[in-house]
Amino acid sequence: MISLRPSGFDELGLRRALSERMLPLLVAAMAFLAALAMAGWFGTAALSRHWRQGAGSSLTVQVPQPSAASARTSETRLTAVLGLLTGTPGVASAHALSDQELSDLLKPWLGQGAERLAIPIPAVIAVRLTDSDASLSSLSRRLSEAAPGTLVEDHGVWLRRVAVLARSLQACAGLALLMVAGVAAAVISVATRAGLSTRREAIEIVHGLGATDSYIAGRFAARATILAAVGATGGAFAALPILLTLARMAAPFSGDSDAAWDGLQAALATLPAPLWLALPGLPVVAAAIGFATAQGAVRRWLRRLP
Repeated sequence: MISLRPSGFDELGLRRALSERMLPLLVAAMAFLAALAMAGWFGTAALSRHWRQGAGSSLTVQVPQPSAASARTSETRLTAVLGLLTGTPGVASAHALSDQELSDLLKPWLGQGAERLAIPIPAVIAVRLTDSDASLSSLSRRLSEAAPGTLVEDHGVWLRRVAVLARSLQACAGLALLMVAGVAAAVISVATRAGLSTRREAIEIVHGLGATDSYIAGRFAARATILAAVGATGGAFAALPILLTLARMAAPFSGDSDAAWDGLQAALATLPAPLWLALPGLPVVAAAIGFATAQGAVRRWLRRLP
């Protein structure tokens, strides 16, 4: 059977009903915001994981009166504590901070005169652990026996605060994603209803000639799907330079050096790997939202026809 309808014939006038400019532009804006929200979600998770791994595997040991003699040996208290830490299983390294390093740590609070303080300053030992889950109760007890008054800080309070902060930021990012999806669905629904009103006469004629609700809704849904996918693709690409800028701003917090930004490929590699998997999904999700929203809007509109 030979079809008399020309190829590409638009009997419903969908090119005028759903604009090729306005709808993709609005969806692109929503996809841009969604990309930023996803970057916040994955970036927060990556930074939180990095901080937990760093702080969870480190200890700070303070030894008051480090030059005094140890209660057990003829060594100084600092030497005794260092020897005990070095010989403890699970301790990767133990480094006693020098006077200059202590002065640099105190300068933000005490200014340039921190090294001239008359008060005794305890020795500080930076300890790296091979196992972040190791029990520290026995280590603290043995250190106190070797040098009474020795304090061990395991940063547990800060780790819990970082975890709470990360979950809060991820909750905000997830809420933003839901809001963006809702706004995108509302925009597509309004555009579809406006298109239906614009082409009401043509739709009524085609519907009266035997076109089913499924056919009309399918044509609108196909048009909305394509426009939403195109708009989301443009929005995802537009967000990429912003994401790279934000990744560079966050690099010092993750321990990355400026050398990681030599070349475009290295710069792109700084973005979290899950984000690269999520960004291509934006056009797919936008297309699904466009299809479902247009289908529902057209079918509801057609049911009200006389």
